[in-house]
Amino acid sequence: MLRRHLIFKLISTFRPPRSACIHERCYIFSNPLCTIAESSPSAGAGSVAESPEVPTWFNKQKADSTDSDEDFVIPSLASWVESHKLDDHTKVVLFPADEGDTDVNKVCKILKNRYPSYNKVVEELNGIDVRVSNSLIEQLLKRFDNDWMSASVVFTWAKSQTGYGHTPELFDTMVDILGKAKKFSIMWDLVKEMQQLKGYVTLATMSKVMRRLARDGRYSDAIEAFRGLEQFGISQNAEAMNQLMDALVKGDSVEHAYQVFTEFKELIPPTSVCFNILIHGFCRARKLEDAWKIMDEMEKHGYQPDVTSYTCFIESYCREKNFRKVDDVLDEMQRKGCKPNVVACTIIMKARGKAHQITQALEVYEKMKCNGCLPDGPFYRSAIVMLSKAGRLKDAREIFEDMKVQGLRPDVQAYTAMISSLCEHSQEEDALKLLKKMEEDLCKPDLYTYAPLLKMCCRKKRMKVLNFLLSHMLKNDLSIDLGTYALLVKGLCNSGKLEHASSFFKEMVMKGMVPHDSTYKMLVKELGEKNMTEAKQTIENLMRQAKEQNIVLAA
Repeated sequence: MLRRHLIFKLISTFRPPRSACIHERCYIFSNPLCTIAESSPSAGAGSVAESPEVPTWFNKQKADSTDSDEDFVIPSLASWVESHKLDDHTKVVLFPADEGDTDVNKVCKILKNRYPSYNKVVEELNGIDVRVSNSLIEQLLKRFDNDWMSASVVFTWAKSQTGYGHTPELFDTMVDILGKAKKFSIMWDLVKEMQQLKGYVTLATMSKVMRRLARDGRYSDAIEAFRGLEQFGISQNAEAMNQLMDALVKGDSVEHAYQVFTEFKELIPPTSVCFNILIHGFCRARKLEDAWKIMDEMEKHGYQPDVTSYTCFIESYCREKNFRKVDDVLDEMQRKGCKPNVVACTIIMKARGKAHQITQALEVYEKMKCNGCLPDGPFYRSAIVMLSKAGRLKDAREIFEDMKVQGLRPDVQAYTAMISSLCEHSQEEDALKLLKKMEEDLCKPDLYTYAPLLKMCCRKKRMKVLNFLLSHMLKNDLSIDLGTYALLVKGLCNSGKLEHASSFFKEMVMKGMVPHDSTYKMLVKELGEKNMTEAKQTIENLMRQAKEQNIVLAA
C-alpha cells in the first residue's frame, strides 16, 4: 500500500489555506490489395506548474543547427532507436520495417506489397519458407487485429495449407476481428462455416457476436443472435442471458437489456449478476429511479445488494459530483455491513480529483485503511493521472515509483498513465525512456500506450522517432486502428506535415477503413489552403472509394 508518510506529504502539499475555496467495424471478396494510384499527397487553469529540469541534450540541440526536428533523436536514446531497422522516415509505408527474419516477418513482408489479385498473394505466400502453425496464425491475427483485410488473407491462406487446421479459438479471434471492423455479413458467413465443424461455435463465440452487434447499435440483431443460440447447440441459460444483457448495456441500451430481462425472466431465473447488470445500466444512463427499483426487485428475488450494486450508484453520483449522495450511499453500506472495495474507493478518488478536490481525493486512502482495503494497480494509476492533471508531475512520479516499493509491479496501464502524464508535460526523454523500460521489463505496450507518444512526435515533428514508434508497435504485434490513424492525420496536419498526413489517410483506405468525416475534412481543408490541388483531389477520390467499397461489403 501507499506509504503513510507519502500520503501525508501529498495531503499537506494540497492542503489549501483556510480562506481558500476548492471548487472534472475482404480482401477475398473485395480485392483490397490491388494497386491504388500513388499520390503525394496542458495543464488546466489554476494548476501549479513545476519547473522541469533542462535535460543535458537540450543545449546541444540548440547549438547544433545541422540537426532538424525530423532527424533529431535524444542522444541518451539514440542507440535504442538506431538498433531498430527503420525505413526512410520521410516515407510512410503500410507495414513499418521490423527486425529479424522470423516466420511472422516473412508473411508481413509479403502482405506489405500490393498485388492485382488474391491468387497472386497466395502464390507469393506459398513461395516463402514458413511453418504454418496455430501459434504463427495467432500472432499474425493479433498483429492484424485492426486490419481485417490482412487478417482475412492470412486466415484463408492458412486453411489451404496441407496438414493445418484452425483451432476454435482462432476462429473466435477472426469472428471478433470482423465484428470490430463491422463486416457483419462476412462475420456471419464465418460463424456458419464454424457450425459445420462440430463443437466450434460456443458461447464464447456468440458472446463476441452479440457484443460487436450491440456496440454498433444493432441491438435487435444481438437479441436475435441470442434467440438463435440453440441452433448452434448452445443453451439459453442465465450465463448466456447475462452475456447478452451486459453487451446491450455496454452498447448504451439498458432499455433493450431490460426488454430481454422482462421477456426471459420466467424461462431463465435471473441471478444477482443479472440484477447488477441492470443497475449498472440504469445508473450509467442516469436513470437512478429505475436503478433503485431494480435494487428493490433484486431483494424480492432473495438477493441482497452487494458492493457491486452500491458501487454503481456511487459511480453515478460521482459523475454528477454529488458527493453528499455518495456519502449517503456509503452510510447505507455501513449500516448493512457492506464494506466499499478498492473499486469504489478508486471511483471516489478520481471524482474528487476531477472536481479539483485534491486533498479530499487523497484522504480517501486513509478511509480505505480503516476498512482494511488496500490500494491496487488501478488505484495507483488513477492517482498518477489525477496528480498529473493537477500539475503535480513530481508527485505523480513518486506514486509510480511507490508501486514498486509496495511490491506491486507496474502493469501496462500504470506505465501508460505515467507515459501519458510525461507527454502532457512535454517530458520527451523521460516518456521514451519509460517505453524502453517497459521493453526491458517484458511489459508489452498497447495502443493506448503509444497514442500520447505518437501525438507528441507529431507536435514536435520528430519524424524519425515517429517511424521508430510505428516499427516498435509492429514488434509488439499491434496494428493501427481507426482512432490512431485519426490522431496521426490530425497531429501531422497541425504540424504542417501534409504529405505524411496524406500517406496515413491513404493507408487507412488501403486497409479497408472508412476515415471519419472530421479527419477527411480537416486534411482536405489544409491541402486546399496550401494549394496542394493534386493531393487534395487524390484524398477526395480515396474518400469516395472508401465509402463505395464499404457500401458494397455491407450489402
